[in-house]
Amino acid sequence: MKIAIIGCGNMGMAFARAFLKFDLVKKEDFLLVEKSPERMDSLCSFQPGVLTGIIGPQIGEYDLVILSVKPQDFASVQEALAEVLQPQQVIFSIMAGITIATIQEVLQHRLVIRAMPNTPAMLGMGITAYAASPEVDRQQLRRVENLINATGRSVFLEEESQLDAVTALSGSGPAYFFYLVKAMVEAGKQMGFEESVASLLVKQTMLGSFHLINNADKSLDELIKAVASKGGTTEAALRQFEEGALAETLARGILAAERRAQELSKG
Repeated sequence: MKIAIIGCGNMGMAFARAFLKFDLVKKEDFLLVEKSPERMDSLCSFQPGVLTGIIGPQIGEYDLVILSVKPQDFASVQEALAEVLQPQQVIFSIMAGITIATIQEVLQHRLVIRAMPNTPAMLGMGITAYAASPEVDRQQLRRVENLINATGRSVFLEEESQLDAVTALSGSGPAYFFYLVKAMVEAGKQMGFEESVASLLVKQTMLGSFHLINNADKSLDELIKAVASKGGTTEAALRQFEEGALAETLARGILAAERRAQELSKG
């Protein structure tokens, strides 16, 4: 498969590195389009494939075209891209908030897959949800799914509208965990720990807790109960969380993110 990536920011390069790592595409079959001279310089040292700063006729030679420019920058590339796309090519967009219908209309192109990855994809531990236009056939979907899975795991959605919820839950989700870790580290500092010690305690606790969730044959409520003995320290903390409506506040924040994603999708 020949792949072109338009926009080589963090997420675009996460996909590029994963594809090369698992030998899913050869460097000579990989085209990266990046307009920033500074970014181009850093790409030259990495040498991920054929590099160019413009969208030209060579784009039409690639099987899959990945759109990973910022949503606000799509307008600056859409005209040039529409001129060189070929009907058999598949567009794979990871631009947040720009719908399949919009991409089809603007590019006058029917084969479009829209996805929402998250930043752990940079470590091969991401989760990407994706939806496709009806014109994309099963074989094309399978080929793209294999590519996505190089960055972690994937979920196919029958309804594109669910991508707004995915954006709020897993797309933005890493920031929620970072926020909680930061709060816990700050609490550790208030208790007298050096930041490095507090950070180690919290991060390793989070890592171990993840593996318990993933491997223990217990529900989340059962796992909480196993730590929170009656009248103990954990119960005291949980009671404070409940009094401050922490769970409800988190849920409201995630729902607010979904509403914002819906607003962006509507333009």
